Amino acid sequence: MMQRALFSRGALLAQQTSAALEGPLAARSAPVLLRLDRSMSSVTIPPPACMLRPLEVPLRYLFGPGPSNVPPRILATGSRPIIGHLHPEMYGIMNDIKKGIQYAFQTENNMTIAMSGSGHAAMECAVFNTVEPGESVLIAINGIWGERVAEIAERMGANVHRMVKTPGGYFTNTEIEQAIKKHKPVLFFLTHGESSAGLCHPVDGIGDICRKHDCLFLVDTVASLGAAPIFMDKQNIDILYSGSQKALNAPPGTAPISFNDRACHKMFNRKTKPVSYLFDMTHLSNYWGCDGKPARVYHHTGPVSGFFALRESLAILAERGLEESWKKHKEVAAYLYRGLEDLGLKLFVPERDLRLPSVTTIAIPEGYDWREMLTYIMKHHHMEMTGGLGPSIGMVMRIGLMGYNCEKTNADMALHALADALKNCKKSKP
Repeated sequence: MMQRALFSRGALLAQQTSAALEGPLAARSAPVLLRLDRSMSSVTIPPPACMLRPLEVPLRYLFGPGPSNVPPRILATGSRPIIGHLHPEMYGIMNDIKKGIQYAFQTENNMTIAMSGSGHAAMECAVFNTVEPGESVLIAINGIWGERVAEIAERMGANVHRMVKTPGGYFTNTEIEQAIKKHKPVLFFLTHGESSAGLCHPVDGIGDICRKHDCLFLVDTVASLGAAPIFMDKQNIDILYSGSQKALNAPPGTAPISFNDRACHKMFNRKTKPVSYLFDMTHLSNYWGCDGKPARVYHHTGPVSGFFALRESLAILAERGLEESWKKHKEVAAYLYRGLEDLGLKLFVPERDLRLPSVTTIAIPEGYDWREMLTYIMKHHHMEMTGGLGPSIGMVMRIGLMGYNCEKTNADMALHALADALKNCKKSKP
């Protein structure tokens, strides 16, 4: 009814304009129309041919390290009609998201939000808000994500110290405490789920070490949230962030993050402003209703549809239950391990308890070109698997079965595709 009324008013306006031009205004309007015609003819770049064709997106099995396939329920939620990003109903949805993140993170932190951006947005937000130029930070690097955080910290002027292991390696609590004593950082970073190497790093006890030495503990759970146990409050993690597109199965573009009181005290008692306005928690805390003020003030336009989808993904996780989700990922991963070993493939992380349940890494089969294998699998099975990333390039192939994709039937499909590639791809002579 509203659309018909708008169209009717538009038609009436057109008729009135036409009638006016036929009268005394016609002569005066002619030069205007001529100028309009000339301005329209000044377009020299034609519409691109690709924009005159409908969008085509292939159906693929996303069995890589992410993004993962999005369930129909989340796709449907993301396609709901847009509402204003400052409407009361939107605030209600954001409040729901906050509670869902608190459950997923196992935290009671009030300062819990979702970034308008991918996991990198949360990564930068964490560093930009809690570190000032010249301050010391300590980064544990055993894959690409530690490398990224180190670069982010250096770009904003921090004094960066690195602890480095080869991909698949892990740090003992003793090694971590010794490095903290030496460098006296204000922030220590660790990746819980290092997807580039397929490692799930132990976390217990590290938060206690950081508190002992007055250092904030920042943890990346982009690849592990919902797939492996993490307890933000119990494990004394000061800042925790994740991403929407892995085991949560929402489309990429939103990133949960939470700060405890220790982190907030450091964050809101800075001598300098954060280097990013968009990621300034002084503003974001208000936008998400975390600062105790009665009114939320415009800061930026959040991804409304993305927040719809994130809320639904968190609802699915709550319905299933964290413990059931962790159990399912562990069971399917173990099933996949057996199948890979039956194919004669070698798991990259030898210690079973250190393997990331959501992303399994295998050593590149001897004599094979991993790029050729992955290309064959994509071409003949419409399935994404990937090689390494950052320091693990040329070392591993990665298979991701997370959230919606975490099923034994999908593991069977992945194993069949790998067996087919091993049979049909060229193998160099030993």
